[in-house]
Amino acid sequence: MSTKNESRLRRARRSRNRMREQGVVRLSIHRTPQHIYAQVFAPAGDKVLASASTLDSTLRSGSTGNAEAAAAVGKLVAERAKAAGVSKVAFDRSGFKYHGRVKALADAARESGLEF
Repeated sequence: MSTKNESRLRRARRSRNRMREQGVVRLSIHRTPQHIYAQVFAPAGDKVLASASTLDSTLRSGSTGNAEAAAAVGKLVAERAKAAGVSKVAFDRSGFKYHGRVKALADAARESGLEF
């Protein structure tokens, strides 16, 4: 019997292996009940090109665990990725459902110019 987190990590491992084979830059997210984090990794996965989270001082005002905060993180990580010269990424949802805060972050990143 597997736990909920083990199942999520198994799903994440499958999609990450596929992205690694393709050799693409990936936008990886992680969410906790209180915060959401986003990082843009180089194709080898060894270097972080851009990152943003609700822990950033510019995003700390107000609630950090809702879809509005996730959208702000998506917009910020997209701006930072474009500043680093990245415009096309693969979206790594880390096994989380594409729903709610994860979807809000992805939509905001797309609207800010990231392609995936």
